[in-house]
Amino acid sequence: MNKMKNLLIVESPTKARTIGKYLGNNFKVIATIGHIRDLPKNKMAVDMKNDFEVEYEIDSKKKKVVEELIKASKEADSILLASDPDREGEAISWHVKWILENSQSLKSKKQVSNKKLVNKKNNTKTNDIAKKISRITFHEITKEAVEEALKEARDVDMDLVNAQQARRVLDRVVGYSLSPILWRKVRRGLSGGRVQSVAVRLICERENEIAEFRAEKYFSVGADFVRGEKFSANLVKVEGKNVNFLTKVKLFDGEYTYSQSIFKQKDQLDKFINSLDKEFLVQNIVGKETTRSPLPAFTTSKLQQAAARKMGWSGKQTMSVAQKLYEKGLITYHRTDSVYLSQKAIDEFRKYIVKEYGPNYVSEKVRVYKNNSKNAQEAHEAIRPTKVSVKNIDGADSREVKLYELIWKRAVATQGSSAKIENTTIDFVNKNSIFQSKGVRMLFDGFLKINGEKHEDQVLPLLEIGEKINTKKIWSLENRTNPMPRYSDASLVSSLEKQGIGRPSTYAPIISTIIMRQYVERDEGRFKPTVLGVATNEFLVKNFENILSLPFTAEMEKDLDEIALGKWNWKKMMKNFWEKFEKDIKVADKDGERVKVETEKLGEKCPECKEGDLVIRLGKFGKFVSCSRFPDCKYTKQFREDAGFNCPVCDKPGVVRRTKSGRKFFGCSDYPNCKWAGWKKP
Repeated sequence: MNKMKNLLIVESPTKARTIGKYLGNNFKVIATIGHIRDLPKNKMAVDMKNDFEVEYEIDSKKKKVVEELIKASKEADSILLASDPDREGEAISWHVKWILENSQSLKSKKQVSNKKLVNKKNNTKTNDIAKKISRITFHEITKEAVEEALKEARDVDMDLVNAQQARRVLDRVVGYSLSPILWRKVRRGLSGGRVQSVAVRLICERENEIAEFRAEKYFSVGADFVRGEKFSANLVKVEGKNVNFLTKVKLFDGEYTYSQSIFKQKDQLDKFINSLDKEFLVQNIVGKETTRSPLPAFTTSKLQQAAARKMGWSGKQTMSVAQKLYEKGLITYHRTDSVYLSQKAIDEFRKYIVKEYGPNYVSEKVRVYKNNSKNAQEAHEAIRPTKVSVKNIDGADSREVKLYELIWKRAVATQGSSAKIENTTIDFVNKNSIFQSKGVRMLFDGFLKINGEKHEDQVLPLLEIGEKINTKKIWSLENRTNPMPRYSDASLVSSLEKQGIGRPSTYAPIISTIIMRQYVERDEGRFKPTVLGVATNEFLVKNFENILSLPFTAEMEKDLDEIALGKWNWKKMMKNFWEKFEKDIKVADKDGERVKVETEKLGEKCPECKEGDLVIRLGKFGKFVSCSRFPDCKYTKQFREDAGFNCPVCDKPGVVRRTKSGRKFFGCSDYPNCKWAGWKKP
């Protein structure tokens, strides 16, 4: 039997299959199926009194994988660790490396199944296997990229590993320190997280801002004209003063600007409209040609935001589909905060545009984008297709098709020529008032032809200054000032990114976690805090204002970046953090006031005890109805939120249900006898 020469280790079976196609028979590709070694789930596993020594253990479910890796490593001449090119991927490689180097400790299967491989001091002994191990990375799974990576094998980057280790330990220390206090001060079973708690705070603060907002009624005025086609003009000035004005409101995470009008009373408005003539005079015409340039290729956060806006996807769903596209070799690595594109990709995009759309549709100069993120890694690329010639992926899952098309269009359009647009503004005078009409005409679609984006035009007629035109109708529209909207998946990720909180790989898990813990719920696609989320946030803000502040959380991200660059020691960072946090923990535990979780009353008496009120509570599996006299009265029943319509199939009451990710959908109350369900009301 021939000895295997090379062992290549990745995380995903799909990634393993894709890479296996590019490599010859001299390679064996094995997948760890995600993390193979981590902190244990049932204890802190961080020794704060002993220089933050960490205890790791092998996942009990990975017994067979570990055995296969150890066996294959002994037969191989070289071992290549090829996990993802980010901090988490680097940490996975480090853990695999440690296991292989300490394989002598795993001679018995019992030791593997009982998770006895524990590393407290991270001491490793150089052996024959250690000499064979090296690390390779690639940002796209293509034959060329893998072959190039094989030429640039290196050691595991311990700076990146320590940055990931610091994040993991920091979150573990915060979570395991906060949770016992939340059990005692809010409700049993609760858990707190560092960044997740900040996300919940953002949502709670927004809910407070919405509740405090006082809506005001105001009116807008316009006039309709017909000159060939119908067009409209809006009132902009009266007696030289602007009709509309902007009001700014300071928010927890920024500012919110909304528009108001000087017309707030109906009688005031009617008096003004009655004073106007039907004849309008063209006072001024301004035509200006402008250009519009394409946006940069997607970063992780921008991809999640676009998928949320266009397709209503959660961040978790977007990243799951992107992971599949990456593992199939269709797109570059999907966890990135860089807008950089390689010269090779740019050249391919430009050649493709000339061939498919014509030379007029490629930009005159190579378009290069600058990273706005201070911590963006230039070596990483933005998310792009690995082969521009693959515009459609036939036979793939429909979600993969949609996301790939979104990525392809955005990336390729970066090298498209600018769109040329003619903006026309016409001012009409009526007594002491000025009405303004704006029109847009597309002169050349440029990159818009590539990304398929539509541009709505209002084409204005050819008029001359001094010309008079009669209105067909002067109209008014009643409006109300609206508060800032609740966060959606897109806007929450955008806010976290703007504040410098989290990393590309953390946005989706943050949202999934706060939904799973029932701190927030989705309502019409936007996040609303639950009573549990409000109570938990109230306690944490009162007692841990520092770690829940936006500047502090952003500063911790900067510290983690400094560790990744080798400029900061992760244990020193932890020591600085723990000295302050430990004091806050002791004070909160001793002096923190217990917070009551409010319950929503249904306005009905308990049918069992006849005394208590029926209230809505949050349980392990979501909302349920119980008696307010619990535990004296243990009456409960399933909570069903009325949908406000009857089932279109059987005519029984419709109810609101939710997916595991918290997304709302409608169903029949007679399920499973009637299985009608839908995303929209019939």
